[in-house]
Amino acid sequence: MMRIVRPWSWLFALLVGLSLAACAPMPGSGPSPYDPATESGRIPSQPFTRQNAQNMLTQSYVAVSSRYIEPVDMADFVLAGLRGLSRIDPDLTFRRLGGSFTVARTGRPVAGFPMPSSGHGSDWARLSIDVIQAARAVSPTLTEADSEAVYDALFDAALASLDPFSRYAGAEEARLNRGSRNGFGGIGIVFEITDAGAILVREVIADGPADDAGLRVGDRIVAVDGEPFPAQPTNRDVRERLRGPVGAPVRLTIRRDALVQVTLDRGLIVLPTVEWSREDGIGILRVSSFNQATAEAVAVAVTAARTRGDLRGLILDMRGNPGGLLDQAVATADLFLNDGTIVSTRGRHPEARQFYSAADGDIADGLPIVVLMDGDSASAAEIVAAALQDDARAVVIGTTSYGKGTVQTVVQLPNRGELTLTWSRFYSPSGYVLHGLGVPPVACTSGRGGRTEPAEVERVLNDLRQQAAPIARRLASWRHTAFEDKDRRQRLRALCPAEHHEPNGLDEIVARHLLRDPTLYGRAIGLIGADAARL
Repeated sequence: MMRIVRPWSWLFALLVGLSLAACAPMPGSGPSPYDPATESGRIPSQPFTRQNAQNMLTQSYVAVSSRYIEPVDMADFVLAGLRGLSRIDPDLTFRRLGGSFTVARTGRPVAGFPMPSSGHGSDWARLSIDVIQAARAVSPTLTEADSEAVYDALFDAALASLDPFSRYAGAEEARLNRGSRNGFGGIGIVFEITDAGAILVREVIADGPADDAGLRVGDRIVAVDGEPFPAQPTNRDVRERLRGPVGAPVRLTIRRDALVQVTLDRGLIVLPTVEWSREDGIGILRVSSFNQATAEAVAVAVTAARTRGDLRGLILDMRGNPGGLLDQAVATADLFLNDGTIVSTRGRHPEARQFYSAADGDIADGLPIVVLMDGDSASAAEIVAAALQDDARAVVIGTTSYGKGTVQTVVQLPNRGELTLTWSRFYSPSGYVLHGLGVPPVACTSGRGGRTEPAEVERVLNDLRQQAAPIARRLASWRHTAFEDKDRRQRLRALCPAEHHEPNGLDEIVARHLLRDPTLYGRAIGLIGADAARL
């Protein structure tokens, strides 16, 4: 057996992971003014001022009113945000009385302001600031709060009134988010801080600056650029010292048997998201999320697995994959498709209506594919699974997926923070809305994912042999149930409930059996109803 393992879990735990959303850049906004490869150091918060708040709130309100997936009642949205300020001072209350917003503290009225007659974002921003300033005049706690605390409270509450996936990230969190999506300037290690405060190298990313400079697992980082760490450093302390602009030099003091000085130049670090192995003629790809390097990593893994000899097929394991970048999901699905629809998106804004098709060229050259999904597989992972299944290119095994079928667009804000807004929904190639429904497995393993005894494996395989009609009806109902029919969609999900599945369970065993039995694999593919699955 040959195995290459990519060290992804520690990276995501310590260096921040991808969001659950499949995100797209803000269309029409041009390139991001912030390059995560050049960002480093903690970003200080600023005092709350009217001028800065006017720019922040205007840009945010305009984005919400023009780009959110559904029309937004700005009065309700703004009021929800103002009420979030009670997180800073619980004695503050904000109400809408007729055509005005009022603020009170400890039950005593403070001020009232008329709502704007227009829906312009700048007018709602002015109203919000008037209310906030009136509240600050009577609330010492709010007065002492810096701008980041105010924005956190305001936007968290306002965006929570829209949906669970729209959110605000302050400057520091946004910097980390950009690093997760696009890469960051760093040295390419995974570190651990022991209880005694020692900073140990636990993984060295292949071909990164640390690898090229000869860093080893077990090295202890004592100082950076001659400056030692505090006795009990935090993850943030270490991260801020090691990260910096791409190409900038950094000098590490390392303790092995003795102290060693290592100087290296920071590089653009993109977190690995793909690990692969080859076992008994089957290529197994584990895709943990989708960042800007995922599709290329999948292509490299498939090519490497095929060059080691003939393959029976591929297992694409996306259990627990929370999603990531929409374009990478499309590119990953396109690797295995010769033509047809991959996904379409529809929203209120014209630019939210997109249609993605596959180009000719199947990197696996028609090899059978099994996709493993569970209840934690979401968003971009669901795009890939639905595209391959609807095209009859793969058989999905596992449980119904999470059902996170919306696209979030990322708006860069003047304070270097980010506003993430839901602005469209995914439609599978066969036309069903992924959101709230998910991707159905052909072979359902719900309730028995950890059971690996031969009799249980045979029961799942016998379902494919003997329950063809019920499975085909379930898949057809999935494709033809309207988005508005919430009750029926929930009943369909209950037929194979979404649940978490650990590795090395029933799913993998069934997948291997299926790939070793071409006749049964063909029968499973036939249940999908490839002709009906076309748009």
